[in-house]
Amino acid sequence: MTDLASGTFRSLKSFNFRLWTAGALVSNVGTWMQRIAQDWLVLTHLTHHNASALGVVTGLQFAPQLLLLPWTGSAADRLNQRRLLMFTQAAMGILAVFLGVLTIEGIVRLWQVYVFAFLSGSAAALDAPVRQTFVAEMVGDVDLPNAVALNSTSFTAAQMIGPAVAGLLIAKVGTGWAILLNGVSFGAVLASMAFFRLSELRITVRAHRSNSGFRKGLRYVWRRRDLRAILLMLFLIGTFSFNFPIFISTMAVSVFHSDARAFGLLSSIMAVGTISGALFAARQEKPRFPSLMMGAVVLGVGCTLAGLAPGYWWFAAGLVVVGAAAMTFTNGTNSLMQLSTEPSMRGRVMALRVGIALGGMAVGAPILGWVANRFGPRWSLGIATLADFAAALVAMSAVTAEKNRC
Repeated sequence: MTDLASGTFRSLKSFNFRLWTAGALVSNVGTWMQRIAQDWLVLTHLTHHNASALGVVTGLQFAPQLLLLPWTGSAADRLNQRRLLMFTQAAMGILAVFLGVLTIEGIVRLWQVYVFAFLSGSAAALDAPVRQTFVAEMVGDVDLPNAVALNSTSFTAAQMIGPAVAGLLIAKVGTGWAILLNGVSFGAVLASMAFFRLSELRITVRAHRSNSGFRKGLRYVWRRRDLRAILLMLFLIGTFSFNFPIFISTMAVSVFHSDARAFGLLSSIMAVGTISGALFAARQEKPRFPSLMMGAVVLGVGCTLAGLAPGYWWFAAGLVVVGAAAMTFTNGTNSLMQLSTEPSMRGRVMALRVGIALGGMAVGAPILGWVANRFGPRWSLGIATLADFAAALVAMSAVTAEKNRC
């Protein structure tokens, strides 16, 4: 009871947040199933272990985060967030169903995967800043860091289940069924939002409609040294270190010659570390720059261990470290940016955060895929390590500047 009231699970005292968490868990399991199935489809069915093609798919999936940046944050600040979320979730579900059917029928082509990746990424670009700021409407600012961490815990719990289930489904009935089931899983989060207690939502201040909304967001961030530092760290890590699908799939298929079940298991093992990082974050009152710096350093160490791993299980152990550090860093940037930003600007600031982190993945994925093809997957992990340590130096600079001001 103490944990529910004031400890690790305190955000769950909100009825709407409990409902949201349950629906999101089911949907997130489906999301992880499709991630594994889509990577396996591209690497083993539509190409012959072509990491560059996988890099293009990943790039197209995250490119809309940058391309649609002028509109996604403004939409999050101005529109009804619950209705907008229901629209984006339904759109991603429909796209997954269509791709799953094409795959089951055996008529899917690589260019079609490219198209579906871009369309799904466009819906996700609109969804991400709304979903992150909507948490504050469910629980309020006091419990926001805790709710962000529990959201991540739910996503990570799904990461433990989804890839393993996907591996089994691929081996038993085929890749298309894992993708199709992801489409069906979006019904759970849609149902949860349909039963919300609307009177309990904490509606935040809405921004006024303006043609310069995105520019205002940029000017707001540019005036803030702390926000600029966080976004630079996110760019470095998002571009070169958060491309886990590239690292895991190329190491599993090209280095360790794994089958579908062993491939899916790696993401589930990584989730063990990720959920540890999420639960650690849930107990923190408010993240600060030193925790971001530590997260970046440990992430670099984890990428080093994974890149030098002599065998499958050593690589899996490195992924546990990577998962814990990545979640500590991700949750820290999310909570720190939201809590230090004016409510009417949160959507635009969080859109910049998501756009730079995930948009950076769109830039980095083809590069890392090419490096993995040309020099080997271990070299792509080496690039990730350098980016992580560079981000840690940015955080160190921000901490030093803060001390000097004091």
